Amino acid sequence: MTKGIGALRTRLLLAAAAEDGMSTAEYAIGTIAAAAFGAVLYSVVTGDSIVTALTGIIDKALNTAV
Repeated sequence: MTKGIGALRTRLLLAAAAEDGMSTAEYAIGTIAAAAFGAVLYSVVTGDSIVTALTGIIDKALNTAV
């Protein structure tokens, strides 16, 4: 009886550890997340407040007396 339980435990552990077919879904979700993050980052960086702030920083750096 102990031998049967050990075999069942081994089969369950192997089934739980198997990751066949999951890598494609993980890559797809990762790609979608990266594209969404890129779109949000692009919209933030090209916004008026960021462009104004960067322009102000550059103007201040160029007009600083050395």
